[in-house]
Amino acid sequence: MRRITIWLLSTVTALVLLFSYRTSTMGVGGGTSAVAVDRGGTTPGSGDTPSGTDPGSGVPGGDTGEGGNTGDSASTGDSGGGSYDGSVAQTRWGPVQVRITVAGGRITDVTALQVPDGNFRDQQINDYAVPILRQAALTAQSARIDTVSGATVTSDGYRESLQAAIDAAYLK
Repeated sequence: MRRITIWLLSTVTALVLLFSYRTSTMGVGGGTSAVAVDRGGTTPGSGDTPSGTDPGSGVPGGDTGEGGNTGDSASTGDSGGGSYDGSVAQTRWGPVQVRITVAGGRITDVTALQVPDGNFRDQQINDYAVPILRQAALTAQSARIDTVSGATVTSDGYRESLQAAIDAAYLK
């Protein structure tokens, strides 16, 4: 009888410990994120645009997967200036999208509009990787940038969206 009691108590204890264990994927934690927030306090590309328009471009019909010009430059061959959104790169962990700001034919800023943020670990990875990718893009002035170790999927999506934004800006 004593063995059964000990076995039952140890089994119950093990089950309680097992079900109370919190994994890193159990929810979003922390208040910071590598994703840009517009002045209205909403995340760009999160449904805060008028119905039936492409975020940042005002083009009816939604996102076509192409980069959109959100600046003042003409869409002829010159890349005088403005902001250009890259296409949304769908990765296995979530969408990645960047916006570049161009002045004088050079990339002056890169902003992450969307990065995977489904759980706290995604936020940790992207809070580390996005600034490195941004600096690499500004230094290289192209999408030929190195992958950040530990953030391979985000790096690949970042490069894809960055190249689409560069193409939309008609940069070399």
